[in-house]
Amino acid sequence: MNIVASKKVQKLTASIFQEVADLKRQALNRGLDVIDLSVGSPDLPPPAFVVEELVKYTSNTANYGYTLKGIPEFHEAVSFFYKQRYAVDIDPEKEVLQLTGSQDGLAHLATAIINPGDYVLVPDPGYPIYEASVTIAGGVLYPVALLAENNFLPILDDIPLHILENTKMMILSYPGNPVTALADRCFFEKVIDFAKRHNILVVHDFAYSELIYDNHPQISFMSVPGAKEVGIEFNSLSKTFNLAGCRIGYVVGNEQALNILGTFKSQIDYGVFYPIQKAAVAALTSDYTLLKEQVEEYEFRRDTLMAGLEKSGWQVAKSPATMFLWAKIPDGWTSRQFAFALINHAGVAVIPGDAFGKQGEGYVRIALVQPAERLSEAAARIHEFLVEYAR
Repeated sequence: MNIVASKKVQKLTASIFQEVADLKRQALNRGLDVIDLSVGSPDLPPPAFVVEELVKYTSNTANYGYTLKGIPEFHEAVSFFYKQRYAVDIDPEKEVLQLTGSQDGLAHLATAIINPGDYVLVPDPGYPIYEASVTIAGGVLYPVALLAENNFLPILDDIPLHILENTKMMILSYPGNPVTALADRCFFEKVIDFAKRHNILVVHDFAYSELIYDNHPQISFMSVPGAKEVGIEFNSLSKTFNLAGCRIGYVVGNEQALNILGTFKSQIDYGVFYPIQKAAVAALTSDYTLLKEQVEEYEFRRDTLMAGLEKSGWQVAKSPATMFLWAKIPDGWTSRQFAFALINHAGVAVIPGDAFGKQGEGYVRIALVQPAERLSEAAARIHEFLVEYAR
């Protein structure tokens, strides 16, 4: 029997994260100690009070049934969080939709919104699910270049009118992944005007909303007047509260868009485990002491790694946000050559930039998901690697 993937699945490539994981496993099998800076999975623990809440509700066997959707307390907690953190009023009944992680929502949105042949503007470089979701939906991708000389912001006026006439949705992410840039309020105002003129739904991925450094302003797209008219914003508890494995997130904003996505989701899932929802409520309504401590920890890690890399002669741009460095690699390598050689010869795992799009070539993404001492060790290994294998 020969089972063949659908034409849509055939268009997808194997996950770069799995490819790097396979190389890591091979290196470990050879006895090499590998410092894994590839996947953006937090190594820090969730707050103790959140774990206690999860344990309390998990111990009650009455809580093991389907939830079907977000409980009212969760929606109210999201509304509270947005008011406290971003000074945004969110209607908990109409402007919040719970997700099984923000990736889940991003993956399903295109299928819920896009018809075959509809264009979607996606950032290049951009997180892989943006492109994959559009491909699965049968939409047409239009990559919008994010370049260093433009502060990694898209030049919207460069997009041809004939593309815009057939565009239904555009995806943005600030703070970004893999590009760690920030957008200011002026840029978001231009996006809103652009979306209104061309009747385009704006999808803002805000998963790194709480990992912003050096006292840069924290700007939710929803805080800009007119945003709810044209857009929605995804967020998650994975990075904010270190609950990545619990798979819980949400999307806020335009009521009509949320209703469409909610209708689609009602056909394919049965809601998030009740104890996880209760733990999320506790996190979202806390005093947010953890968030300040996390920012300080990641800033320290960033500065530690950058100082070590600078000693090796590798000048890396300072990330203003997220748990990553977006690092331009030394001359003489492709992104994959450099990343794969780094695993095999130095025991340091990073993600090649071209995995995030054509404009990612010449970069690697480095995740700050190890303690500072391991990051110092990684920098020392990279120094030895560059001395021996410099081209």
